Amino acid sequence: MMLDAGRHYYPPDFLTDLCSYMSFFKQNVLHIHLSDNLWHNPNYTVEQSLELYARFRLWSEDDAVSGLNLYANESYDRATFNDIQSNCTARGVTIIPEIEAPGHALVITQWKPELGLEGDLSLLNISHPETIPTMKAIWATFLPWFHSKVVSIGADEYTASQADYNMFVNEMDSFIGIRSGKSMRIWGTFPPIYNSTWSNVYQNVSVQHWEFFEDNPYWQYMKNNYSVVNSNDDFYIVNKWAPPGGYLNTINLTKTFHGSPDLGYWRPYMFDQRNVTNNPDSSNPYALGSIVPLWNDYGANASVYSEAYYAWREGIPALADKQWGGSLSEAAFWNSFELLQPKAPGQNLERRVASRSDVIFNYTIVDEYTKGLIFDTSRNNYHAHTDCESTRHGISQPAVVVSSNCRIITPLDSKGRNYTLSLSLLIDSLTDSSHATILSGRDSSLMLTPTITLFAGGSYFRLNSTVPYNEWFDLSLIGRGNRTYAAINGGVEEEFFAIMGINGIYHHRAEIAIEAPLKILGGQSSGWSGFFSGMSLTSTA
Repeated sequence: MMLDAGRHYYPPDFLTDLCSYMSFFKQNVLHIHLSDNLWHNPNYTVEQSLELYARFRLWSEDDAVSGLNLYANESYDRATFNDIQSNCTARGVTIIPEIEAPGHALVITQWKPELGLEGDLSLLNISHPETIPTMKAIWATFLPWFHSKVVSIGADEYTASQADYNMFVNEMDSFIGIRSGKSMRIWGTFPPIYNSTWSNVYQNVSVQHWEFFEDNPYWQYMKNNYSVVNSNDDFYIVNKWAPPGGYLNTINLTKTFHGSPDLGYWRPYMFDQRNVTNNPDSSNPYALGSIVPLWNDYGANASVYSEAYYAWREGIPALADKQWGGSLSEAAFWNSFELLQPKAPGQNLERRVASRSDVIFNYTIVDEYTKGLIFDTSRNNYHAHTDCESTRHGISQPAVVVSSNCRIITPLDSKGRNYTLSLSLLIDSLTDSSHATILSGRDSSLMLTPTITLFAGGSYFRLNSTVPYNEWFDLSLIGRGNRTYAAINGGVEEEFFAIMGINGIYHHRAEIAIEAPLKILGGQSSGWSGFFSGMSLTSTA
């Protein structure tokens, strides 16, 4: 599998948990795409190009790359990336890192604009005398971090000089090989040309094929002694949304069961699902297997972390069966999946919460409130703790006084899809009406900004509604399948949306599945004070 972390950051624990899930179903490679940018509209001005979302996910204090990465909080330092690789290796999954250039290289030209190709700053000008030395400096910095025997320089969708491109790839292959002893991989872009004057990419460079309009992997590469990984876009995912006729948002399971030219089982050496003459024999030594990508073409605010998992949830085991030569029928697969999937160890990507009934917890402040402890009246004993004082607000409302000086802490962090979280609050003061955190958890925070907002996956998802001040209100968060809603005082549900910019042309609204925040209510830097009289969580929506 391949995950686009260049256009959407993923935290280390998510990657490790994903490796656990993959390993259970015998997937053994996670290719991490570590740098990229949103699609570069050719109509952008230079100023717009320099401001377009582009990221490099490795963080180093080395002077050689100073200024390349400006976002330490959404990056991996050496110790963190080492842990990711080691933890995944312990689960039988190899991390293959990719640093993309000379195409998809806007993050590099934003750092050093002089290296950009005139007319398209997302491409490197390979003929500039500092381009190759700059790329060698980047790789010299990060090669010692990588555990794998193979690394990828990307080299995808470069549209300038093929001669320059081939020279760049070969220079980088020689540098990486001499410096580290590692093999190098590129995306299929310019297939070889054979004549007396042309210099092709070295044959020891493996190729990751993705589309037949770029190359014919069997006839143009494998027949010429190049090793090829099958990433043909039959199984491509673009996370969250694609225009009509575009890539799907989940793995195309039908193609795993009926993806061979004779409509039988797909296999990893089948590059062409229609024309058998474009496919090698299963024993061909130049066939390196299959890696299936997930792309975040529409950026970080299109999805939350867990939506990458859900895009792959069924596809990982379905593909693995066929990648390893299995012959589960579609019906047998679903029977096996329903039995095995809940047992995948070492992860809780779905943020399940154990419960004896649909009511996971229920906190109701009563007169018998014991200082320091808020009892869970469900049967699960998820008792909360607090250093806040109790009071009686008004004539008859027992409550806990919440401020920046105290907080309520539950034993839970987060609840995944299908939940209703209900809160009863009175807010009497806001330190900053544009940035107050009501409730926070592992994956998300409920905020007022000043409208009702969920912060998740590094992005803010805002409603038009806000809450009343200086009066009691009930606020419900509802996670229903892949959608999330809120309602005030039992009123009409309002849906949270991901609002995506599409290639610099227009905006599109898409559903968003945000986990319920459960851990901390109030506390230091929360930005509000008031009264709390109850909170409940159910597994129904």
